[in-house]
Amino acid sequence: MRHKRIIVAVAAASLLLAGCSGRSGPEIGSESDGAPAASQASGDFGDLAEVCGSGDAKSASTQGVTGDAIQVGVFTDMGFTKNSEFADAAKVFSSWCNEAGGINGRKINVNLRDAKLMEVRQRMLESCREDFALVGGGAALDGLGVKERLNCLMPSFTAQGSQAQSVGADLDIAAAPTRVAGYDPYFGFRTWLLKEAYPASASAVGIINGDSPVTKSLGPQAIEAIKAAGGTIVYDDLYPAMGVSDWTPYAQSIKNKNVKGLVFYGDFKQLAKLEQALTAMDYKLDWIDANSNSYNQSFLELLGPAAKAQNNVLDLGGVAPLESNDPAIKQVKAMYDKYAPGAEITLPAIRAMSSWLLFAQSASSCGDQLTRKCVYEAARSETEWTAGGLQAPINISTPDVPGECFNIEQATGDGWQAAEFKPDNGLFRCDIPASYKLQGDYGTPMRLADVGKSASDVQ
Repeated sequence: MRHKRIIVAVAAASLLLAGCSGRSGPEIGSESDGAPAASQASGDFGDLAEVCGSGDAKSASTQGVTGDAIQVGVFTDMGFTKNSEFADAAKVFSSWCNEAGGINGRKINVNLRDAKLMEVRQRMLESCREDFALVGGGAALDGLGVKERLNCLMPSFTAQGSQAQSVGADLDIAAAPTRVAGYDPYFGFRTWLLKEAYPASASAVGIINGDSPVTKSLGPQAIEAIKAAGGTIVYDDLYPAMGVSDWTPYAQSIKNKNVKGLVFYGDFKQLAKLEQALTAMDYKLDWIDANSNSYNQSFLELLGPAAKAQNNVLDLGGVAPLESNDPAIKQVKAMYDKYAPGAEITLPAIRAMSSWLLFAQSASSCGDQLTRKCVYEAARSETEWTAGGLQAPINISTPDVPGECFNIEQATGDGWQAAEFKPDNGLFRCDIPASYKLQGDYGTPMRLADVGKSASDVQ
């Protein structure tokens, strides 16, 4: 019974974290997967030249690396969530890269590590025995595998981190703008909401959160940051992790408290039901922070009439929007059309592509002697990483410093569109602090020293 209670308690976390995906199956990029054979296809991406290409690498330089292949692990939760976004991103990138010649001639073989929510440690132990590195994945309970990953000195190019032990842990590289340990990443967004776009809402902000150990930790952080941005919390509530059948009581409480701005953490399907209940009682908020998990067409379709009645906004955190004319976004769409037609491109998938690009470029720079130490240090040397134009620049050499830009999307009758948030650097706004240094204790990332190792042990 206790095991069942744990699963229910953390289920909302996997629904909140859109990047918890994957599946079991053959290696992606292996001959058995039917990946395209090498050709003269270009290995350029966006403004990055020769990310992938042919070469004369021959050495079996370390675990997971032979003269003709690199074994790469991708963490997912698809066995639980049925969400394939990280598996799809891995298939698309590895197929594209392999068709261009691979990494110095070595093909990428992807080993999907499906944690199925509760099996993170087991999959990490398997990865430690077989993989060269982890790239472009994530799991809701990723903190359960950090100790094992550090013990085997495995670098991780994570697409989306979750738990405090994992976010910012040693040997972890966040290629895309995302959470940095000790910071609220939505402060620029919150400042815009409360001081520029909807100042009348500052006196009546509410937050509702899924009742799970993972997602509940986000609530106190958001409340601290909202207060720092000038907001006053008048409503703070939890709902059952697996959702509720009738959202009317929650909607009534929000109305009774006269909430003007609402932060929601959880599954977008549940948010759609809450907004329908609010709309049915003719109560409209100034804004609803739907969180980036809702950045998809499915959410807008589920809203129905509430899509026009309520004002849904969210922060992409410095990642180019999918509806933009950004050349790098267009290239990703073309890659998906070729290698995974019909697969949905999501925000976590774009973050995964950034991770893959950084890994491939860094590994390519190592030449024949591809080692974990080389690929990690090469990645850490990037000071203005934009993933070829997929995102605002971030300094990967300073992992404890958050990105400086944000961008805001707003739901409309024609889909998601950029809000009027006054961008000052292309698609992004960078003139006000995008993040806030949290003062509370919300946990710390794990270090090599915690497992009795140091950076000098990485070979």
